[in-house]
Amino acid sequence: MKTLVQEESIKVPKGIKISIKSKQVEVSGKHGTLKRDFKHLPIELYTKGHEVRARMYFAKSKQLSMLRSVCSHISNLFDGVTHKFEYRMRLVYAHFPINATITNGGNTVELRNYLGEKRVRVINMLPGVKVEKSAQTKDELVITGADIDSTSRSAALIRQSCLTKHKDIRKFLDGVYVSSHGVIDD
Repeated sequence: MKTLVQEESIKVPKGIKISIKSKQVEVSGKHGTLKRDFKHLPIELYTKGHEVRARMYFAKSKQLSMLRSVCSHISNLFDGVTHKFEYRMRLVYAHFPINATITNGGNTVELRNYLGEKRVRVINMLPGVKVEKSAQTKDELVITGADIDSTSRSAALIRQSCLTKHKDIRKFLDGVYVSSHGVIDD
């Protein structure tokens, strides 16, 4: 059965400017400006006071789920411009120590000596994402950025560069793994 009209809303936090023009959301705060495009969704987006509202007409229950998803995406934009996102990754090895080098001003990671291989793995971070070595913990990388999508995808690129091929993955556990993630409290 179709629902005639369904609406979801989220409050805009203080200190954040938001503009919505033809399903393109632009959020700006103290950590910069983030943009997100929702043109592929059959929804209506608008601001009313200090609220962002997403509305959908004549939708089935599976289609109504995209309203909450859009609100979650916009909420992540709010978190990104106010707090920034952080992913902590650990270099895990049994015998051959993995050597991580940050180059290009925090935009590139070079991983050497993975399982004793001579190949150097070069991983470029996505735009707006920085990587650094942790000061207090050995063998830890800290990835930070305002956009949750590009920050998590950069962490995934590092993780996928060190996958064990043609070996028993229960025994060969070497690699770079995400140990924790979340927003940075300022």
